[in-house]
Amino acid sequence: GVGFVVCAGTTVESSQACVGMSQKYTPLYAGVGIHPMEAHQPVDESTYARLKSMAKENPKVVCISEIGLDFLPTSPDQELQFQVFREQIRLALQLKLPIIFHSRESHPEVFKTLREEGAGQVGGVMHYFQGDEATARQAIEYGFFISLARPLLRLPELQEVAKIIPLENIVLETDAAP
Repeated sequence: GVGFVVCAGTTVESSQACVGMSQKYTPLYAGVGIHPMEAHQPVDESTYARLKSMAKENPKVVCISEIGLDFLPTSPDQELQFQVFREQIRLALQLKLPIIFHSRESHPEVFKTLREEGAGQVGGVMHYFQGDEATARQAIEYGFFISLARPLLRLPELQEVAKIIPLENIVLETDAAP
């Protein structure tokens, strides 16, 4: 099938920019969300409402993205990240939109949160996958696709995991950080 491009928001402002680009360019779709590295304050009622209206009022918003947890030493406060992640999962459930999630050094916590919040009802994508086979299977079990990106080209252990993941559970992405 023909692919399409999802421009993922990382802050309220960049989410708005993604929505604007999706309205201007036919092949572009948008995700709205706050990235865990941008989780500097809680998602309050006003932030929730802004994300919700962006998603509800624009048919080209196709997911809540990019959300999740990131436990690098330089990442924002973990408690704050959990609050931001949970609120956005709730938004996804309310709007019946899939979730594209980020997980760095945080797989057990991410899966526990997704399970507690019932995120499997909407499913989505585990973005920029670099985990092992057990992690891939867990994500698939919860109703998520495995997204493979540039690390696949340089990590032999990821290439081995990719061989085991059923093709129908794989999506490809162009994100090429750093």
